[in-house]
Amino acid sequence: MFTNTYTPHVGGVARSVSELAQGLRDVGDETLVIAPDFENMPATEEDVYRVPAMQNFAGSDFSVPLPLSGNLAGVAHDFQPDIIHSHHPFLLGDTALRAASSLGVPVVFTHHTRYELYGHYVEQNSNLLKRLALSLSLGYCGMCDSVIAPSQSIAAFLADHGVKTPIEVIPTGVHPEVFSNGEGSKMRLKLGIPDDVLVVGHVGRLAPEKNLGYLATALAVLSKGHTKAHILIVGDGPSRDQMIRILCGADADKRVHFTGKLTGRQLANAYAAMDLFAFSSFSETQGLVLAEAMTAGIPVVALDAPGAREVVRDGRNGRLLDEDADAFAFAAALGRIATAKSAYRRTLQNNARRTAEQYSIDKTIKRTRDFYAQTLRDKGSSSDETDSLWQRTRRAISREMDIVGNIASAANDAMFPDSAEEKRQ
Repeated sequence: MFTNTYTPHVGGVARSVSELAQGLRDVGDETLVIAPDFENMPATEEDVYRVPAMQNFAGSDFSVPLPLSGNLAGVAHDFQPDIIHSHHPFLLGDTALRAASSLGVPVVFTHHTRYELYGHYVEQNSNLLKRLALSLSLGYCGMCDSVIAPSQSIAAFLADHGVKTPIEVIPTGVHPEVFSNGEGSKMRLKLGIPDDVLVVGHVGRLAPEKNLGYLATALAVLSKGHTKAHILIVGDGPSRDQMIRILCGADADKRVHFTGKLTGRQLANAYAAMDLFAFSSFSETQGLVLAEAMTAGIPVVALDAPGAREVVRDGRNGRLLDEDADAFAFAAALGRIATAKSAYRRTLQNNARRTAEQYSIDKTIKRTRDFYAQTLRDKGSSSDETDSLWQRTRRAISREMDIVGNIASAANDAMFPDSAEEKRQ
């Protein structure tokens, strides 16, 4: 696996790659992760190779790999994989293509991220760079043998944008034994939250692409109308201060709790401390935190957007509001569930747990392994004992031309968007 983000970074992609790698190892597959280095990492990690990286890219908590190490080719060849799984369409993603070409093995790519929605991490939030990111990722799909989409929305998005590579929808898995057994009373006690009050929570990176100004405004409105309700925010990031300003401006600072990043048992306890889960992001490819919340039996209120619409069933396990619903409508939806009859709330909780069953880690690992096997059957391997240096060199040259061609095509699409749209149609 080649990934530009991995532990100890806390985020959806890092968790997805980590859970997948461990899940494959648990069923006996040898899995090597090639990932960026972070500060204060141990000198050696089992089944992980770290690449030198630039820390805190553009003021974020991301570590950006510098895939210039001469050891990378040797690492891949020593491991001798049957298949390569790429998790990003550039940097180590290009290295994944080169390694697969050299070894003669297929490449699977998971389209984790809508990169064009992350323009605020680069100078001036440039529309040109957004179009460049979109075109690069679409072109990258075409250079891979198969693509995993974390949700049906993303599969449809890729198909609508002209991707012809075989696509399979496989969400990231959730550990039911962890998230269904959290101890909410412990978290409430730790934070000074009474057992008998409403707690509305959110989990995730606190970053601009998550639409958190909107969410904080909705929670502030709810807090004014429900003067005993508490707000529990799990995670950290550049939008934290903005959320604090909005929420504490609602005269509710003693009822607002920011825990920072939590993992494992502490994260499970945080979910269990919640009565409702609030989610307003438009940039997700999969609502992993929604599946985790529902595993804990927590109904969700979310906006109709990719990732959320696959998990939230309006009126059954929560509320799925129109994407243009304002913050007052969002707050009202939370309030209506909070004040509903206990029988209805129990129905939402039970349905949430049933929804979460399809996201069990065992099921998603099996589906991923089956997809690997199908990709291997379709592609096969061109590498064998008679594979000559000349054959490997030809593949390497051809692949390098593909990579350069994709960059050139993406640059053209970015500068001339009308022609790019005509090409897709």
